[in-house]
Amino acid sequence: MAFKFVVISCLMAVASAGILPAAPLSYAAPLAYNQLAAPLAYSAPVAKIAAVAPIAKVEEYNAHPQYSFAYDVQDSLTGDSKSQHETRDGDLVQGSYSVVDPDGTKRTVDYTADPHNGFNAVVRKEALAHVAKVAAVAPVAKVVAPVAYAAAPVVHSAPVYHAAPVAKIAYSAPVAYSAPLYHH
Repeated sequence: MAFKFVVISCLMAVASAGILPAAPLSYAAPLAYNQLAAPLAYSAPVAKIAAVAPIAKVEEYNAHPQYSFAYDVQDSLTGDSKSQHETRDGDLVQGSYSVVDPDGTKRTVDYTADPHNGFNAVVRKEALAHVAKVAAVAPVAKVVAPVAYAAAPVVHSAPVYHAAPVAKIAYSAPVAYSAPLYHH
């Protein structure tokens, strides 16, 4: 039943969208070879000149690019220390960068790149004589208050009475027990 509902809903959606024709089509008689059909006329799209975005200017291709840049960061407050320099002459790129790793060593990478050898890097690590200390944090003392234990009173039950072997035995209420509270 659900399948029928889905199929009918789909057909109604297609019909209301205008995909299926609402009225049957009628065809005209075929044209004879000697009849000339009128050419179809298309209207040109309406466009405003001001609405057209300007075409981006294409820059010329530089067959031999050259550049050189460098930077250096030495922040004594945070201990951040890094630097880089790189030069390019045509297809040959040479450079180096260094950074202080979290373990206190300085990592330096020297690299070259060219079309023949690709990218090659040499990594060196060196221990620093002094490691910049970030703002010292006072140790946190963990103080645990002693837990007070209160012993709950033991409640005894009434004594058990045994009757003659044929009679029913009367049992007393269970002993009330309270376990001590443990805190971690």
